[in-house]
Amino acid sequence: MPSNEKPPAPSRRGMLAGMGTMAAAQALLQDTLGAQTNPAANVADRASALRITKLTAVPADPKCIVKLETNQGITGWGEISNIIPDVAQALANRIFELLDGQNPTRIEHLWQLMYRAHRNLRGGPFMVHTISGIDMALWDIAGKVWNTPVYRLLGGPTRDRIRVYHTDKARKIGTGGPHPFSGTPSEVQALVDRVKATREKMGKDAAIMFDAHCSMPPPLLIQFANAIESYDVLWIEEAAVYGNIEIFKRLKQQIRVPLATGEKDRTIWGVIPYLTENAIDILQPDCGFVGGITQMKKIAALAETFYVPLAPHCTMTTLGMTASLHVAASIPLFLIHEGYPPDDRLPGLAKRTWTLDRDGYVSLPEGPGLGVEVDERQLAELSKTRKFEWPKHIAPDGSVFDY
Repeated sequence: MPSNEKPPAPSRRGMLAGMGTMAAAQALLQDTLGAQTNPAANVADRASALRITKLTAVPADPKCIVKLETNQGITGWGEISNIIPDVAQALANRIFELLDGQNPTRIEHLWQLMYRAHRNLRGGPFMVHTISGIDMALWDIAGKVWNTPVYRLLGGPTRDRIRVYHTDKARKIGTGGPHPFSGTPSEVQALVDRVKATREKMGKDAAIMFDAHCSMPPPLLIQFANAIESYDVLWIEEAAVYGNIEIFKRLKQQIRVPLATGEKDRTIWGVIPYLTENAIDILQPDCGFVGGITQMKKIAALAETFYVPLAPHCTMTTLGMTASLHVAASIPLFLIHEGYPPDDRLPGLAKRTWTLDRDGYVSLPEGPGLGVEVDERQLAELSKTRKFEWPKHIAPDGSVFDY
């Protein structure tokens, strides 16, 4: 070729052939590096061989404790809360038919599989509470597989410690029992005095919450709420029975004290009306009720879009409370977490890896998974007692109260 002539431009076919050669070379290079230097491949390989082999559900009134076992000796623990323990055991055993042989690290897939398995059972408290306990156990396994706390799998901690109640810095008080539709002045004043006495005892540096517990009908609640404004209550909880958003909207229009609810609402579909209708100020999902860690994390994201903080409801044991704390550790809009240390629900069931400080905060859970060590011998002892009884709340005129 003469020196003053340019080389011919490469053809399209030639360019593609060259690119193919380069791709092949890169693939060969990756093969040469080997699986040992490919973290993604290592994670996939390790998890793909993991399989669920056994589920054990142990009724221990008032809870049912779930143990999931795998073919690699990794176990996970969860707590089914606030349904009849014997029924929870039977339902968990049947749900295991969907989980047997599955990879436990496919948590979202397994949640959908359980929730959507039967069109006539989805969404109810028995099904969702049972799924919640199993979901906790799946996350426990996942954290142990990768040797990290669950909150790191949820995106990492957004705080260094978690504010809780009941402590010397924060306390919730109740109604003292069910109440009639419209109170007399003395009945209203008696409720106001409960708030006043607590404020005087705890001082201005403490948070006070009032739990209406669905047992104060709207007319009475409006009378009461307008009389306690000066005591700076952090919230009024469960202002009405869940399921009727119109009642919450009406109360929100007439009450200036912040309203909180959500403990009895399940999944993202149960809580969304409160947010879209601007009916509450604080959302209170319960990890044992809403569908476990998987749903609670999604609910937090929904609430964040409406700038509504979470104040998780929790009446579970150390096991269930720790699962909930992992979510609280990982979300941006968080207010305070319910808890009753030391654990008085199933004493001795589990050892916690978090501590409560004098300021009313607990430390983040430590260790892989949930970071809870269950005492199986103590669980066996606790399971020997059956204590479930149907609550009975009858008004003086013989009618049935909400409570």
